[in-house]
Amino acid sequence: MSATRIIKQVTKNPRMLFAYLNATGLLNSVSDEKIIKLLWWVRFGEKLNVDSPKTFNEKIQWLKMYNHDPKLTMLVDKYAVREYIKGILGEEHLIPLYGVWSDPDQIDFEELPDQFVLKCNHNAGVGLCICRDKKKLDFQHVKHELQKGLNNNFYYSSREWAYKNVPRKIICEKYMEDDSKKGLRDYKFFCFNGKAKFVYLSEGLENHKTANISFYDLKGNEMPFRRKDYEPFSKKPVFPPNFNDLIAAANLLAENLNLPFVRIDLYSIANQVYFSEITCYPNSGYIPFDPEMWDAEIGKWIDLSSLKLSYK
Repeated sequence: MSATRIIKQVTKNPRMLFAYLNATGLLNSVSDEKIIKLLWWVRFGEKLNVDSPKTFNEKIQWLKMYNHDPKLTMLVDKYAVREYIKGILGEEHLIPLYGVWSDPDQIDFEELPDQFVLKCNHNAGVGLCICRDKKKLDFQHVKHELQKGLNNNFYYSSREWAYKNVPRKIICEKYMEDDSKKGLRDYKFFCFNGKAKFVYLSEGLENHKTANISFYDLKGNEMPFRRKDYEPFSKKPVFPPNFNDLIAAANLLAENLNLPFVRIDLYSIANQVYFSEITCYPNSGYIPFDPEMWDAEIGKWIDLSSLKLSYK
C-alpha cells in the first residue's frame, strides 16, 4: 500500500489516525487524562463523563486516570504477583514456573520440556508462545516475538496506568490443560468492593474469531447480557465440581485487595484451583455489553467514593 493511500485512510478514520500516532510514540508526552478522553471520543463520538461517571466502562476509565495505588503495578505483573498469590492462596495454586529472563537470548530451549508457555510479564499477549510440540517450534521466531513483547510498553496503548512501571521480563510456565480439551477455560470473576458478583467464562482465546464468552452468576445461571464482540457458548458449559472453591479463592483475593473493582482470573485443572491473572481494567474499559443498559447497571456496583484519591 502506498504512503499516499495510507495517509488518506488514516485521515478519514479517527481511530486509525489515533492508532498510528500512538504507535509512533508521538502521543507519549500527552497526559493520561487527555489521551483517555480522546480515545473515548474517537470510539463513541461523545464526551467521557469524568465528573460523574455512571457506567461500568466510564468508571474503568476514571480508575485508569486517577487511581494510582502502587500495589496495582504488582498485581498486573505476571511474575511479581506470584509472591502475593503464594502468601494468600498458597504456592500449590500457582502454575509451575520453568524460568525467568530479561533477554530472549538467555533462554536455553534445550533445557525446556516439550510443552511450555512463554510470555512477557507486563502486557496482554504480545510475544506469547504456547508450545505444544517443541520439535515444531522456530526458536528464532519465538525470540523475535518475545523481543517485540519486551519492547512494547503496553501502558501507552490505552493508558492503563498499572502497567506503566512494570519491570519487563519473560517467564516460562508449565503447559496446562483442563477437561475442555481446548487449552484452558478461564473463570474470570468480576469483584466489587471485595466480593465476586458474577463470572465470565472464556474458552479458545488463542483465536478471538472462534472464542466463546458468556456471563454467569455464582450459581451457574446465565446472566441477561453478553459481549457483542464474542459468540456466547452455544450450550451451557458444565461447571467443575470445585466451582465453589473457585468462588472462595476469588473472594479471598478480592477481600485482601480492598479495591472498588478488580477481576480475578482462575483455572480449574484436575479439580484444583490455579491462579491465572489479575486484571484492573477489563478490555481497557470498552466492554460492549448487550443489552447496553447493563453497562449502567453493573456500573452501580463500583463505589468510587471508597478510594483515597491521589489527585485530590
